[in-house]
Amino acid sequence: MVLISGTQIRFQASLVRQQSQQFKTGVMVQQLPPRQVNSDRASGFRMGGWIGAIALGLNPGLALAETAHRPAVSVANLAATAPIEGLAPVMDIPNSPHNADQGLPPVSLIAQTMTNAQTSTQLTVNGRQIPNSWASWAAWTENGQARIGLADGAMAQLVGADLLDTADPNRQPIQWFTVNPTPLTARQIGAFRYLDITDWARDRGWQLQVNGANLAIATAPPSLQSIRQGSQPWGTRYVLQFDRPAAFQIDEEASTAIVALDARSALPANSTNLDVTAAGNRTIIKLPLPSGARPRTFTLVQPNRLVIDLRADGLPSRSIAWANGLTWKQQYITLGAARFPVQLLELNPRQPGLRLRPLPPNADGQTGIAPLVQTIRQWQAPAGINGGYFNRNTQLPLGAVRRDGRWLSGPILGRGAVGWDDGGQFLFDRLQLREQLTAGSQSWTLTTLNSGYIQGGIARYTRDWGSSYKTLSDGEVGIIVQGDRVVQQVTGGAAGSSSFPIPTEGYLLVTRSLASAAAALPVGTTLRLQSSTNPSGFDRFPQILAAGPLLIQNSQIVLDPKREGFSDSFIIELAARSGFGQLADGRLLVVSVHNRIGGRGPSLGEMAQLMRQLGCVNAVNFDGGSSTTLMVGGRIVDRPSRSAARVHNALGIFLGIP
Repeated sequence: MVLISGTQIRFQASLVRQQSQQFKTGVMVQQLPPRQVNSDRASGFRMGGWIGAIALGLNPGLALAETAHRPAVSVANLAATAPIEGLAPVMDIPNSPHNADQGLPPVSLIAQTMTNAQTSTQLTVNGRQIPNSWASWAAWTENGQARIGLADGAMAQLVGADLLDTADPNRQPIQWFTVNPTPLTARQIGAFRYLDITDWARDRGWQLQVNGANLAIATAPPSLQSIRQGSQPWGTRYVLQFDRPAAFQIDEEASTAIVALDARSALPANSTNLDVTAAGNRTIIKLPLPSGARPRTFTLVQPNRLVIDLRADGLPSRSIAWANGLTWKQQYITLGAARFPVQLLELNPRQPGLRLRPLPPNADGQTGIAPLVQTIRQWQAPAGINGGYFNRNTQLPLGAVRRDGRWLSGPILGRGAVGWDDGGQFLFDRLQLREQLTAGSQSWTLTTLNSGYIQGGIARYTRDWGSSYKTLSDGEVGIIVQGDRVVQQVTGGAAGSSSFPIPTEGYLLVTRSLASAAAALPVGTTLRLQSSTNPSGFDRFPQILAAGPLLIQNSQIVLDPKREGFSDSFIIELAARSGFGQLADGRLLVVSVHNRIGGRGPSLGEMAQLMRQLGCVNAVNFDGGSSTTLMVGGRIVDRPSRSAARVHNALGIFLGIP
């Protein structure tokens, strides 16, 4: 057990390692029979649940006794909860298969570990279980002192600490009820960056106790003494005063900002008209959140105060060197009369150990969508952003995803893509895949490879799609190819009613509205398959991710969404956007842009201009709207986690030990 109380530290435990939209496509619609249409609607989607929770898990009698004399405050029952943005729960990580029969291999070549370190997500704060990442390691001093680290995201979201600018990834200054910033030592272990809170917690009278895989944090309960409210030219300000520093969490739900405090309420009766719920040492306050406003917080001392500003320009400017080769930045960018909030990751692809990989939602097939936080944690990536388009109804990909030389999903409609290798070489262009099938004197150009996009002709599916294929349109014929020979034909019924097996050593051909092809490929036919990309430069890149449209190429805006098959409604839409770009010196930008101040998100044209203003000489647009989500260190940093839609694939950023 590791116990830190006041100035006393005892260490007597072995360190045990535990790790623990309808269619989102923008596709121009082909004339197909019913149930064969690729819709171009991109509807908003909100997750029904939340990640993490603020819980008032206290004895109801005790809560009643302590609050009965405060009429200004209502009493919560035992089950009262409120969500915390971005606090990811412990994920059930499936066993990662290691061969083509079972699925994708893990990204083991870029996994990162630290010797003599224990990591876990079992965290208890003042008796409440709040899954989040922490670490313990031994400092090599005379007394073998143990150090406790809390993930930087947990410090920001559980404690309320403000992470300040830093150019040193090993040193993170924070501001939390102090006059001057407090620098904390930072260590990156795996997918998280841990801040050493050992001395910081001791100086504040906190108790840290490690018991196996669980870290228990206990703090002396402050008292909330008053709440003041005032109107400002930019919005509304609330000032909460305490007798001592108080941990706090902020969340957003529709038109409400939820403030959860590790503090007991000592508010005088009838002192506020706000919705205040108290139970023992927990107090939750609900603030009306004007449309377009976001909460922005900071703390003051003498007396201890938490200031909450609800304002449209609530994004503070930040530049944090999160790891070697990875800097997280946020800022406003002015474009004409509009100001857009921009969150981005700046990457150095030449940093030893830094790798980028397309990430599917699961390892054994291409069907399914998941919250980005789940996909990123499943693959144990330190950071990532949503990737390409998909059909939200069928949960199938609609664009190129190539990983380690294997086409998990092929390109469609010649859309914008980026290809790369681990040597720091990148290619931004519109991508086509040409596959030619020959049987004797006859040949066919295949329509798609491993794709949820359907059109008349012959499509091909490999084992990377999964062990079987479910029909996407009526009357499809499955032609099973083992090696280079047709071994079976299967005729399907209505869309979704039939499944065709996909062989391990071979592939499946699916004919749609092309009976002549099925007749020309009887059992026993020998086939020859040729495959190439256009432009041919994509052939040499093992990693490819496409969405579109292409925004910038060779320093010129080349936006042409019509050419890439996007619909008129998609082209004119104003929405949140995700993008990926390259600077002149080879650095990379992973970009998230949300609603402009007083309005909606950028158009495609504005996104291209924003990427150029950021310095990009090449750039491509990724899926956007409710899909736009940026993650760093296990948490969503660009939006409330409630509002992030499930997505099909992502771009994962790994920081391995070279």
